[in-house]
Amino acid sequence: MKLTMVIPSYWGRESEVGWREGDVIYDHPTPLDTEGTLLRAIQSIERLGDKDFQLVIIAVATAEDIESEVEKKVINIIKSANPGVEILLFGHSHLTQIHELLRHDSGGKNTEEYTNLIQLRGYSNIRNLCMFIPHVLSSEVAVLIDDDEVFEDPKFILKAREFIGRKIGGRTINAVAGYYLQPDGDYHVKKPYRPWMKYWDQYERMNEAFDRVIGTEPRLKETPFVFGGNIVLHRNLFTVVPFDPNVRRGEDIDFLINARMFGYPFFLDNQLSIKHLPPPKTHPTWMQLREDIYRFIYERAKIETQKEIKGMTKVNPEDFDPYPGCFLKPDLEEKIEQACKLLSEEYLAQGDRKGSEEALNNITLARTDAVPKFNPFQKLCELQKQWQELMWFTDQEDIRSRIRDIICKGIQ
Repeated sequence: MKLTMVIPSYWGRESEVGWREGDVIYDHPTPLDTEGTLLRAIQSIERLGDKDFQLVIIAVATAEDIESEVEKKVINIIKSANPGVEILLFGHSHLTQIHELLRHDSGGKNTEEYTNLIQLRGYSNIRNLCMFIPHVLSSEVAVLIDDDEVFEDPKFILKAREFIGRKIGGRTINAVAGYYLQPDGDYHVKKPYRPWMKYWDQYERMNEAFDRVIGTEPRLKETPFVFGGNIVLHRNLFTVVPFDPNVRRGEDIDFLINARMFGYPFFLDNQLSIKHLPPPKTHPTWMQLREDIYRFIYERAKIETQKEIKGMTKVNPEDFDPYPGCFLKPDLEEKIEQACKLLSEEYLAQGDRKGSEEALNNITLARTDAVPKFNPFQKLCELQKQWQELMWFTDQEDIRSRIRDIICKGIQ
């Protein structure tokens, strides 16, 4: 069973320049003048007992004018590592070549649909590349990892292969979620309590869900949550269901919801862990909360706009309890309003008037801009058809081999 591991690595402008208007916003892109966490992640692969897999590093730039610099930076990091596995690079230059190929060899298909599905901008699009690349490399299994993690368990790959594609209890396992160990070795999220969290009880509900799924037997069980940097997918799933580019954040759990709708449940393996060592987030609390507000309102709308369709499974917010289900129910606006008012007061007490105003603005945005202007479920169904068509088209040997040549031409 051929396995491809994919690690996206996000890079921004040099430290003294920072973020500019128009640059893509990611949680913590590495400034070009620093080394970041990628080399550490690659070197930790040396600890793995099973090295029978391909490793693909996706070099993601926050802006078009630094794309070539980002590729050079990542190439140098790859050259300095020697983890004992084949490493391939996928960057903006590879994307351009693939877009050209699709435009010239579409066979009369709408090439814009295809090229729109393969992009290096935004979390969901990057995750889709984490499935598209294993597909054209003829892999049966894709393992999605992030570059701010390190492997500590020598049996990680052995465990990743153990259940995927097998039938257990009459159900085929096409999606396995692992989980994160925090720097202290525990799986719980530890955040200082603030009064506004009484209503926005995200971390409390996350830890409740973790205890139910990670902290209990059996080892493999269906899960309502997933960690984007520790996922094992079979091609039965990744050639059928895409990540939804219309969700701004939380694309991992959104993908779990999509997969459930198309009849592919996620199972969590409570022995499949990876150490998560992220750099500190630099965005203010009101902004982080805003991103969550947008994602939960969108996902709730996707669930609410479902229709009975043959071959699809209708899901309910309760299916994802305690997390993220508690943020997908009718009281979401009330949670937003109460939490943002308290957060605003907290900012005022600190003398931060802008933060206070932005926190209150979240309440308005939740009722206006965050509400999707289209039918999210219908959009997902259209997206899924396009994705499946792209998978069929790029499964043709001639097209597949030419795309594979672009990806596998080596690091110069």
